[in-house]
Amino acid sequence: MLDGEHAPNDVTTLIPQLMALKGSASAPVVRVPTNEPVIIKRMLDIGFYNFLIPFVETQEEAARAVASTRYPPEGIRGVSVSHRANMFGTVPDYFAQSNKNITIIVQIESQLGVDNVDAIAATEGVDGIFVGPSDLAAALGHLGNASHPDVQQTIQHIFARAKAHGKPCGILAPVEADARRYLEWGATFVAVGSDLGAFRASTQKLADTFKK
Repeated sequence: MLDGEHAPNDVTTLIPQLMALKGSASAPVVRVPTNEPVIIKRMLDIGFYNFLIPFVETQEEAARAVASTRYPPEGIRGVSVSHRANMFGTVPDYFAQSNKNITIIVQIESQLGVDNVDAIAATEGVDGIFVGPSDLAAALGHLGNASHPDVQQTIQHIFARAKAHGKPCGILAPVEADARRYLEWGATFVAVGSDLGAFRASTQKLADTFKK
């Protein structure tokens, strides 16, 4: 997942990352900074087709995210005839195929989102649900404590409702015990680390070794 919400990424920094991933076994997912059609359009035009949409609270917001990735009449995506995603106008069936090749995962990370989880999961074009545990904990009154029983119970509820609608559900869990528990609860995919986390752990280990 390439992050545009909390990380300092934009179009100019994401293109080289897409280039680095080309030909690999990994399918790039971009988390956009907000559920905004113009931002999503720019990500589509540079070549993303898998999206993580943060802070979705209602079915209407989920439907807006889906519409932002589809050309008319299915959606509202603006049309450019020449961009990176269609090899600058050289892919003849790009417009015919583009709407079929999009994946939308929406993040639930507020009480309103939890209240509307069934409607969000049932939205046509929403392919999966992702739990933002830190923001969810803050929204439930437990800032900095995603392990609080109230938060954990809510996470389990979201997993169950996503499963009831036949939608895969994921979560961020850099602690192994948390990741294994979420998998036992039915999480389909778990983000178990980040480049920053791996770099910090490695440098801390190195520093600790030579400070002894």
